[in-house]
Order: sequence, then structure tokens, then C-alpha cells
Amino acid sequence: MAATQPLLLVVEDDPKLRRYLQISLGQEGYRLAEAATGEEGIAQVAAHNPDLVVLDLGLPDLDGGEVIRRIREWSETPIIILSARDQERDKVAALDAGADDYLTKPFGNAELLARIRVALRHVSKDQGQAESVFKTGDLEVDLAARVVKLAGKEIHLTPIEYKLLTTLITHADKVVTHGQLLRKVWGPNAELENHYLRVYMNQLRKKLEPEPAMPRFLLTEPGVGYRLKLSLQ
Repeated sequence: MAATQPLLLVVEDDPKLRRYLQISLGQEGYRLAEAATGEEGIAQVAAHNPDLVVLDLGLPDLDGGEVIRRIREWSETPIIILSARDQERDKVAALDAGADDYLTKPFGNAELLARIRVALRHVSKDQGQAESVFKTGDLEVDLAARVVKLAGKEIHLTPIEYKLLTTLITHADKVVTHGQLLRKVWGPNAELENHYLRVYMNQLRKKLEPEPAMPRFLLTEPGVGYRLKLSLQ
């Protein structure tokens, strides 16, 4: 049975933290592989095809961003960053390079486990048949019919609002950076136009959130981007 459990690769140069993660993640039933350098981590991904990578950015041989870019050349394995770098520019750079999520050290073990579960759910969903109807809480989006409903009532969205919402749905429960959203919704020449996002996100919240000033699922990741949070119910 153990062989069917997800395989996680921890790329971290601190042996004490690797040992801690080995114990804490192993207790949750995950299988673990380890690497202490970027090159070793890339080789491990190629050799073992892990279900998820937990990656430190401050490695002795390669910057974590380079590791992400090289893995993304041929693999879509989820990557969660676990780093002491807490500057917004570091988070944005890692997410833009292809990381799926970002946690700063020191971190809570429960939060790391939750982020891992979310990332693995996305993999499972991507490998299965895509669902045409997205639901979270009382929000329902029929992607085939392009119909948005809130508590059963149809909500009219402009084309831009709808594209912004569906882009967040595609990456539900993941951080999507300002740059990623601007490129997807407005095109490659709009990457610096953050005010577009603020305006349209405010409009979306007014239409979809009972209390726009205290959003339940259209969440802001300060300085980084936005996350569409899935309902736990």
C-alpha cells in the first residue's frame, strides 16, 4: 500500500530541516526523496518523477528560480517553494518561473500539509476528466454555457470580468501573480498595468461577494496577486 502513496521530493540544503520534513511528512503517509543541491534535485525529478517538489530557493549551487525554470522545461510536477526569502519580488519571481505555491520560513506544518494536499488535488483533477461546472460555496460557473450563478441567481459579467474569473478558476486555490493575470486577460503588453486588475477585481467582488470589503473566495495575496479560495464545505 505504501508504494501507492504520493512521492514528495524535498530539495533543501539544511540537513536538520530535511530530517524534520522527512519525519513530519512521513507521518502523514507520504513517501520521501531528498536532494541537497539544485542539480541533484533536477536529477531526482528526472529519475523518480515525484508527485510534488518542495523546493528551497537558497541552494548552494543553483538559485531556486533556475531550478524551477529547468524543471518546467519538461515537467509539470507541482512545486511548492519553502524559503526564508520573504520579499514580494522573490515570491513573484518564483511563481512567474512556474512554482505553484510559496511558503516562507518559519512555516507552520499544518499549513504546509494543507498546501501539499491542494497541489496534489490539482494534479488528480488535471489527470481526470475536466469538469464543465465549477462550484465553490454558493458560486457556480457553467464553463461550457458561460453562465455564472450566485445562490442560484444568474449574474451578468462583462467579457473581461468573466475572463478574469475563469483564469482564477483554472488555477483555483493557487496564487496567480499580477503578471500572469494581466498576460492572460489583457495580453502580453499589459504586464505593468496593475490598475486594470484592481478595478476589475473590485467589480467582480461587488457582483460575487456578499461583503466585497471582506471577500470569502476572491482573495488578495498582498504584492503578489490573487487566489480563488475553494470552499471547505
